[in-house]
Amino acid sequence: MPPRAPTRPRLVLIVMCLAMLILQMDNMVLNVALPTLARDLGATEQQLQLMLASYMVPFAGLLLFAGGLSDRFGRRRLLMIGLVVFGVASGFAAVAGSPAALIAARAAMGVGGALMMPSTMSILIVAFPDETERRTAMSTFSVVSVLGLVGGPLLGGVLLADFWWGSVFLINVPVVALALPAAAVLLPESHGPTRRYDPLGALLSVLWTGSLVWAITELPNGLTPSVRAALIGGAAALAAFLAWELRIREPMVPLALFRERNFSGSCFSILLLTFAFGGLLLVLTQYLQSVLGYAPTSAALALLPVVIAMIIIQPFATGVSERVGQRVMLCTGLLILAGAFELLTTVGTQSSSWHIGAVLALFGVGAGIAQPAAMTVLTGAVPPQLAGVGSALNDTMLQAGAAFGVAGLGSLLASDYAHSLPATAPTGAEASLAQALTIAARTHDPALAHAARAAFVHGMDATFVISAIAVAAAGVLAFLVIRENTRRAADAPPVGGRPAPQQPTDELLAQEAA
Repeated sequence: MPPRAPTRPRLVLIVMCLAMLILQMDNMVLNVALPTLARDLGATEQQLQLMLASYMVPFAGLLLFAGGLSDRFGRRRLLMIGLVVFGVASGFAAVAGSPAALIAARAAMGVGGALMMPSTMSILIVAFPDETERRTAMSTFSVVSVLGLVGGPLLGGVLLADFWWGSVFLINVPVVALALPAAAVLLPESHGPTRRYDPLGALLSVLWTGSLVWAITELPNGLTPSVRAALIGGAAALAAFLAWELRIREPMVPLALFRERNFSGSCFSILLLTFAFGGLLLVLTQYLQSVLGYAPTSAALALLPVVIAMIIIQPFATGVSERVGQRVMLCTGLLILAGAFELLTTVGTQSSSWHIGAVLALFGVGAGIAQPAAMTVLTGAVPPQLAGVGSALNDTMLQAGAAFGVAGLGSLLASDYAHSLPATAPTGAEASLAQALTIAARTHDPALAHAARAAFVHGMDATFVISAIAVAAAGVLAFLVIRENTRRAADAPPVGGRPAPQQPTDELLAQEAA
């Protein structure tokens, strides 16, 4: 039986927004510190990518298992445990003395995030059973999500201007200190149907995600035996994961959810979208600081047009979606985002802040239209009794897309950058733009600095073209797969004295949840 809806949904929304804010802030706050970490810790381009991916790999790999745990033991309880783990790991990250220590701390933060994330959306699904109220809640949730993505680098830039790089992780501590008691006091506990544990499925999901992300990250160094082994092992782990989930009686992944067109269409659209966005801030923050010479604070402020445009467009988009439907809004937003990625290829080593700001504002418009629509479609397709594992399945797609985006697009950038450098570049300049600029400053070689910046922009353009293609493909997929009002049809009043037919997927999900 679905849990009773809470009586204070707006307060619940506030707590969930705080939890999402901390997760998204940390997901992107490291981007603004990448040049500083390359200099202070001597991190290579691959290590910088691993600092990002080490957070996302356990996050993505453990989400499904954590979703099952939240349904079984309580969504509020798991959220609070995740907050504690996340806060403690953030403290260790702040004092890490080497790239390896920071990568390990980030992985622990990913574990905490995995425990938190499924509870956020699943609690919102239960708190807002009415579709209209849920649409507004998801729009607010989406704005906070993007605010965290951009606000993290912004606040990180302010901190880096006056403090050491570890301060970008300490900003998590006060947010955790605020969210933890708020969750304890304001959130009602809710559970889903009791399901058996699937530790083998969780282990296999971590193995295939981690192996493939690591292999993609190392590909610029060549198809070495270790990379080949990781690719083969990751593919084998993925095949074993799918075979195991199909075989066991109570799988970690409720495969019947994918028979719901709106769920599968929104999931895979989000996967492609987050793949593109995974590499965006990784590339853009380095471009603003190392190519255009922005200070960390200025680089973060340059990202504000995304948030401002999204806040402005969100109420308008919510109202229009009630008339034209979520599929139209999702496809429109994705096509706008694809155009914004393509326009980013027009920036260069001398681009003005107005040029960059206009393109980023277009990103905010596209995101403000597409993201709330995607989340509304997805949550409307998940029944409350499967809210935890359904939310976790969506979050897994989101985090896996971001992880592969950081790894794949980051590797493409590193490879293209190295190959675009002149053959006369000194040894070590090919490792990263930050290394090349350090060498150029030490040897008083402005020609090397100019060549390195131009090579970085060349690689950046290649990543933006791939991102535009991925987002456009997400729009096409959404248009072909998603259908409007499938769940409303199931709830429609009887016609001609006969009840409206229920969706076959609902029956399958009910049987699976029983």
